[in-house]
Amino acid sequence: MQTEKILIAIVDDHTLFRNGVASLMGEFDELKVVFEAGNGEQMQHMLAKHPLPQVILMDINMPVMDGYLATKWVKEKYPQIKVLALSMFEDDKAVIRMIKSGASGYVLKESKPRELLEAIKTINEKGSFINEMVSGKLIRKVADDGAPDFSKKEFEFLRLCCSELTYKEIAEQLFVSPRTVDNYRESLFLKLNLKTRTGLVLYAIQNEIFKF
Repeated sequence: MQTEKILIAIVDDHTLFRNGVASLMGEFDELKVVFEAGNGEQMQHMLAKHPLPQVILMDINMPVMDGYLATKWVKEKYPQIKVLALSMFEDDKAVIRMIKSGASGYVLKESKPRELLEAIKTINEKGSFINEMVSGKLIRKVADDGAPDFSKKEFEFLRLCCSELTYKEIAEQLFVSPRTVDNYRESLFLKLNLKTRTGLVLYAIQNEIFKF
């Protein structure tokens, strides 16, 4: 029995990259590319003319309308569409800003085709996906009775991680030393099985600890 294809769109200003991804993704039986666009504004026009995709692969840095604004617009107009952010760099600030804009996941452009396929399938089925470089595994919601036991200071540190403050600035806000902030961070990494600040932010968003 043939499963229904996942409809996807690709929004990226680099034509060769965009066409290449469309061609590679089109080879998978599980996917169907409904349109390509070079920026957020083109995407708006395409959404009005084509079947709605279930997942949009969204570049971050684009002219006219970048990935942040385009993602916000998509989530306001079509909240059912999942946005998977694409980036060339492991940039915590860019990823956090995209997640705040409404993206449900993030993947590196250097990912292999099969890895990108799995990311698309995961975000479509489970609602979120994040590269292994962030967490070592998928970020997922936890039940209330299964939530880790955070200290008050750790909880406040987690809240401040969702801002654009540096760790040094967070230490100043909490009136503690940078080394103490390092201890909060390492404790949360251990409790949540995470590896980076982006993972902490995603955990906070996914579990609705903080809303943006």
